[in-house]
Amino acid sequence: MDADDTVESLDYGLNDEDEEGSTGTRRMLKSKSKAREHKEQLQRLEEKDPEFFQFLKEHDQELLDFDEEDIEESADSDIEGGETVVDDEIARGNLNFEEKPSKNIVTAEMVDSWCKSIKESGKVGAIRSLMRAFRWASHYGDDEGGDSSARLGTMSSSVFNKIMIFVLTEMDGILRKLLKLPASGGKKETIKDLMGTRQWKNYNHMVKSYLGNALHILNQMTDTEMISFTLRRLKCSTLLLAALPSLLRRYIKVALHFWGTGGGALPVVSFLFLRDLCVRIGSDCLDECYKGVYKAYVLNCQFVNATKLQRIQFLGNCVIELLGVDLATAYQHAFIFIRQLGMILREALAMKTKEAFRKVYEWKFINCLELWTGAVCAYSSEADFQPLAYPLTQIILGVARLVPTARYFPLRLRCVRMLNRIAAATATFIPVSMLLLDMLEMKELNRAATGGVGKAVDLRTILKVSKPTLKTRAFQEACVYAVIEELAEHLAQWSYSIAFFELSFIPSVRLRGFCKSTKVERFRKEMRQLIRQIDANSDFTNQRRTSTSFLPNDPAASSFFEDEKKSGASPLSQHVATLRQRAQQRSDALMQSSVLVGEKSSVFGEQMSDSDGEDDAINEQGAAAFSSSWLPGSDSKVKPPKVEKDGKKKKKKKKKRNIEQLEGLASDEDIVEDLVLSSDEDEEMRDSPFSEKNGDGDKELPAKQNTKKRKASMKRLKKNAESQGKNSKKRKKAT
Repeated sequence: MDADDTVESLDYGLNDEDEEGSTGTRRMLKSKSKAREHKEQLQRLEEKDPEFFQFLKEHDQELLDFDEEDIEESADSDIEGGETVVDDEIARGNLNFEEKPSKNIVTAEMVDSWCKSIKESGKVGAIRSLMRAFRWASHYGDDEGGDSSARLGTMSSSVFNKIMIFVLTEMDGILRKLLKLPASGGKKETIKDLMGTRQWKNYNHMVKSYLGNALHILNQMTDTEMISFTLRRLKCSTLLLAALPSLLRRYIKVALHFWGTGGGALPVVSFLFLRDLCVRIGSDCLDECYKGVYKAYVLNCQFVNATKLQRIQFLGNCVIELLGVDLATAYQHAFIFIRQLGMILREALAMKTKEAFRKVYEWKFINCLELWTGAVCAYSSEADFQPLAYPLTQIILGVARLVPTARYFPLRLRCVRMLNRIAAATATFIPVSMLLLDMLEMKELNRAATGGVGKAVDLRTILKVSKPTLKTRAFQEACVYAVIEELAEHLAQWSYSIAFFELSFIPSVRLRGFCKSTKVERFRKEMRQLIRQIDANSDFTNQRRTSTSFLPNDPAASSFFEDEKKSGASPLSQHVATLRQRAQQRSDALMQSSVLVGEKSSVFGEQMSDSDGEDDAINEQGAAAFSSSWLPGSDSKVKPPKVEKDGKKKKKKKKKRNIEQLEGLASDEDIVEDLVLSSDEDEEMRDSPFSEKNGDGDKELPAKQNTKKRKASMKRLKKNAESQGKNSKKRKKAT
């Protein structure tokens, strides 16, 4: 009984599919009969009333140029649906081509004839034929289970490339001519007005087919240059997506994916595509774009090293640029995201647990603070973003004071740098000198180093240092020089203020105390030089201050030293300029000592800006991008080469050789050194946010377990070596 029921249900499903196919056939037949009736009516009208027919010829030519293909295409578009455009039609199959499989081969001559007729006379029939070919090319190889080549069409890679290049380069201009839109640009209101016209009703299926199939092939592509060229050409048609909200959402997701994960020029092209969407379409896509770019940024900045530093900076600059499209909408999102950071900090202050502290002292949180600091500084003069400066400053001050230990000096210096940027952009006094002077009074910077010279410390790529690194000379120098630079930067911002003497009094007193207490001569020398510059700047302001007659609350106080400020004539400003040069040289040396994979990310933006403006080079770029023999669906058929297996065999042989060499060393030598991880590496493993995935802070880390295993294995090797040595001595005595 069960088997019979199963067969009946399968038959029932097949009957449903047949009914769907028959309904599609009936629709097609009805559309053809309507086309014939309409033609016959026009012929009778020409015979009965030639004058009225002539009038229609002059004023409504589209009505007389009616063809059966128009009805067929409109029926196809009705079946397709608005969201996935072409996928449903492909699932149903094209009845005409199933009956005539000989016409399914698309040749280069056919494509050339269509392109020629489109360029010369702009025939609508040729455009439809080319769009069918573009649909076949986009979905080529989709249904590998069935005979997809017989249903859709067969073409070579050269024909595929020719169709793609012509459609992507010319179709935007063709559609704009048919819809009577401007040659470039436009706003969302233009499309909203167009949707009620006859042109949109006649040709909207072409717009859906072009953008839907282009999105489908974009998801199939794997080559970076090919994706970049396709997105660059689709950027010209972003205005048309205002009429297709479902396709608009899918395009935003694809562009966000390429922006966050792409390499080479692809992130720049994807960002320009997203920015053009926000500019052209506006409120319909702003919320989704702002949320998407922030989420992609957070996913990319969870870990920072020398190879990812430039990429994270590039992504942050893109987010800040996109926020400037609509500051009113951007403020609402920025307020919510900054509030989330404040809630995480409040939880850490209330709970005071390792897990709560770890949520604050991780790269994801700090990079988000860096992002919003850059946004507030970039739009500090705008009324929309000015209110965000105060809550952001309070959060950064709370993060800097959360765990006031020497191991978090790099994080505190990063927070001070952010506060100095906000103070300079908003012309607001922020008390950062206490954060820096407290660091100098700690014993890790006040006493001589006991841990040797140590490795160079790059404060840009770390948030916390290990205990052995605290005692090194390199760490001391990096921190003390950074404190001097940031303190001088802070004081230089107010070196033209009438109250500079009072503002710099406490810092100068505490700096003199550091000079007396420290035993490191090079630090004492640097501090004395900074103190001399502060005293010189105090004399510089006091001389002018004695000749003033206005009160501190007088508006004239704001123009104090205005001319000198523009020229940068104060002693402290000149000293800060030399300190910046020294810091730049030190950072350049660190950059050269580390391999930067993302180095090209700061260069390809200029290359793209040059190439994007050259309209004459579009065809050359398309030919370069679509020059391979790639076809959609061909990647899955590629089998892995046999070289990998040989490589695995070689690796196994190398492992055997290494084991034999270890055994030989163990037998020949009586002493084997222990392989123990250094304390620096052990601390770095403990500090990483990805080291404890279970959330249990008291459990031991995998690094320590590995060291224990290695120690045990090396002890076994020692015992084996000793036993073999004893046996060899016994044999010698016996002989």
